[in-house]
Amino acid sequence: MINRPRRLRVNEKIRSLVRETSLQPEQLIYPMFVVEGRDIKQEIMAMPGQYRYSVDRLPAVIRELENIGISQIMLFGIPASEDHDECGSSAWAADGIVQRAIAEIKQHSDIFITTDVCLCEYTSHGHCGMLDADGYVNNDKTLQLLAQTALSHVQAGADMVAPSDMMDGRVAAIRALLDENGYINTPIMSYAVKYASNFYGPFREAANSAPQHGDRKAYQMDYHNGREAEMEAALDVAEGADIIMVKPALPYLDVVARLRPQIKRPLAAYCVSGEYAMLQMAVNRGLVQPDIIYESHIAIKRAGADIILTYFAPELAKNL
Repeated sequence: MINRPRRLRVNEKIRSLVRETSLQPEQLIYPMFVVEGRDIKQEIMAMPGQYRYSVDRLPAVIRELENIGISQIMLFGIPASEDHDECGSSAWAADGIVQRAIAEIKQHSDIFITTDVCLCEYTSHGHCGMLDADGYVNNDKTLQLLAQTALSHVQAGADMVAPSDMMDGRVAAIRALLDENGYINTPIMSYAVKYASNFYGPFREAANSAPQHGDRKAYQMDYHNGREAEMEAALDVAEGADIIMVKPALPYLDVVARLRPQIKRPLAAYCVSGEYAMLQMAVNRGLVQPDIIYESHIAIKRAGADIILTYFAPELAKNL
């Protein structure tokens, strides 16, 4: 035989020499949950090993993350119950939970902070925008509120904003308001392809963001659709998105691979709470080897993602 592919698999040195896909800590973004109160580190029952932190605990946690090579975080705010209202006004308050968290972190660290821009954690009804009388989320009335929220995050010191609401036109609205206020160099990472997925279950406990009625299928994407992802990504690029995200990741690797040749922007994928919970449970019960976590993230990279948002970021960074 002339062709023997096994020649390049004989030992680790040759395997690593010809390896096509790699994963670096710099390519990971670690999602974090911030709550009101003091001296709080509260484990999330549906996501063992993940926590809600109060603002005063963040500097110490950030130092630990930086020490293991994490340079990127994503902040999700969980306001006090009395701060919820119909329009989610605490989302853009100057003294809101995320805004205070950003300011506190930036006093002690230059870690790169991306913020989730949505209203679901802040509205009394749990939906991602303003509701009409019939309960339908009003797309156009929501756009300015999202833009105000993004601007307030950047004014507090956020390095990048990530709208996750799935309203049509929100990237353009955010880009316009940021530019008007002089933040022309602040990038937008758009949740451009966000499916109405069952894999979000644990997150809704973590962020206390489950809708009080109905569901989010009228604005998040139908998971039966693949071609629609191409349209959504193209629209957000045209509106000024600097990074395009697919969410969830592992069950949608076909979508990541489908978009990769078409999107010239960096492509991100979000390994969401349900993916984390299932993999963590399987590892904790000894059903699979811990290396399955690394293998799963390599699969996301191999499909075409440049960036991975993942709750496994600290564990992966330590191993890498």
